[in-house]
Amino acid sequence: MTSFKRFCTSEMPQPHFSTPTRATRLASTLLAAGMLAFVIAAPGGASAAGTEPWITTWAATPAPRWAEELPAPFNVPEVLEGQTVRQVARISVGGDQVRIVLSNEFGVRPVTIGSATVALSAGGDTVDPATVKPVTFSGQTSAVIPPGAPLVSDPVDLAVKPLSSVAVSFYLPKKTGITSVHWDGAQTTYVSGTGDKTKDADFKPESTDKSRLFLSRILTTAKPDSNAIVFFGDSITDGACSSVDTNNRWPDHIAERLQAEGHPDVAVVNEAYSGDRVLTNGMGTNALSRFDMSVLSHPRVSTVVMMMGINDIGWPGKDAITPSDPEPTAEDVIAGYKQIIQRAHDHGIRFVGVTLTPFIDTFKGLPTSGYYTPEKEQIREAVNDWIRANKTADGLIDFDKLLEDPNNPKHINPAYDCGDHLHPNDAGYQAMAKAVDLTVLLPKQ
Repeated sequence: MTSFKRFCTSEMPQPHFSTPTRATRLASTLLAAGMLAFVIAAPGGASAAGTEPWITTWAATPAPRWAEELPAPFNVPEVLEGQTVRQVARISVGGDQVRIVLSNEFGVRPVTIGSATVALSAGGDTVDPATVKPVTFSGQTSAVIPPGAPLVSDPVDLAVKPLSSVAVSFYLPKKTGITSVHWDGAQTTYVSGTGDKTKDADFKPESTDKSRLFLSRILTTAKPDSNAIVFFGDSITDGACSSVDTNNRWPDHIAERLQAEGHPDVAVVNEAYSGDRVLTNGMGTNALSRFDMSVLSHPRVSTVVMMMGINDIGWPGKDAITPSDPEPTAEDVIAGYKQIIQRAHDHGIRFVGVTLTPFIDTFKGLPTSGYYTPEKEQIREAVNDWIRANKTADGLIDFDKLLEDPNNPKHINPAYDCGDHLHPNDAGYQAMAKAVDLTVLLPKQ
C-alpha cells in the first residue's frame, strides 16, 4: 500500500548545498575522490587504466544526512558512542584479498575507528568465526578519518568467492556523529550495545537500520583482464521498494547473470542513490557533481550505465516535492547527459543510456501527486526520444518499453508496480535484468 511515508523513504529531496560550509564539504569530497583513486592504485605501483591490482566489488554511495528541513524522518541515529556496527554486503567478483573503504566524506568532525574486522557472513547478524580477520589502516588497528575524507584499509587475507556475502564490523569508541550515509540501503545494518563486538560471531544487535553507515566500498584483488561496470542512477537502480536483505536490485541480478554466463571477472558497482537528480542536489549531490567520486575514482571501469532524470522532471512544480525549484526542460536534462557522456569518454569509459520508465499517476492521492503531470510526461518522452536516438552513447537499454503496461500504454505494468506507480517491485527488477543484452554492457573485444 503506497503512503506518503513510502514516498519519503525513497524520493524526498535534500536542500541545495548553498551555504559556505556545505560547499566546502562538497569540494573536500571531490578532492577525496581523487585521493581515493590514487590510494587504491598505489599498492601495486600501477596507475594506468586496467593495471591496478584492485577492483571494486561492491559499493554504496555516501551522502549527507538531512534534519528538520524535510518532512521525511531520516530514521538513522544521529550519534553512536562505544558501539559496534556490523554490515553485510554481497560482492560481485571474488579474489584472494579484500580491502574496505569507510567514508567520512560528508562529515564535519573526525571519526575514530577503534577496531574493525571482515568475515564471511553466516546469515543475518552472524559470521563464520573461522573467517574473522582484523582490519588495519596504515598498519594500525585503529584510525581517525578526517572530515571530508575516505579511509582505505590495508589488504586483508580473506579469500572471497563471487556473489558471496561479506560482513564488515567496526567499533566506534568515541561519540560519533553519523554523517556519511547511504540512506536507502535495502539491507539490515546491525548496531550493538556498548562494547567492541567486532570479533563476535553472534552479534546480538541492540538496534537495526536499513541504511549504510560509513561503509562505502569493498575491493578485492583484480584478475589481469577484469573490469568494472558502474551503475549510476537514482532510486530505481538503488532498489527502492525491493525486499530488504534479498539483493533484488536490478544490478544485483546483472551480477548474477555475468557470473552464470561466462563473465566471472566483470565487477558490478552500484553507485545509485535514491532521490538523485542529474542537475540539482536532493537527497545527495547531483550527478554532474558526484561523477568523479562515484565513477572516475573506481579502478578498472570500462562502462558506466546511467538511468537518471525522472526526479529532475518530477520534483519541481505545484503539489510536487520542491515547488520552489525551476522546472527543467527536456533540453536541460539532455544537456546534463551530454556532459556526463563527454566526461566518461574523456577517461576512456563507455557510456550506456537507459530510458526513463513510466510514471503516470505516481503518488496519486498523496500530497506529492504533482510529481506527475501530463506536461511532465511530455518532458520524459522527449528525454527518452533523445536517449534512443543519441549516437554519442555506446549502448542503449530500453526499460521504458519493458515496464510499460501493454494494455495501458505509458503506465507501468501492474505486475511490475510496487504500488506507487513509479518503482518496480522484485518481479520488475528481475525482469529488467533479464531483458538486458549483456554484450551492451561489456567492452568491445
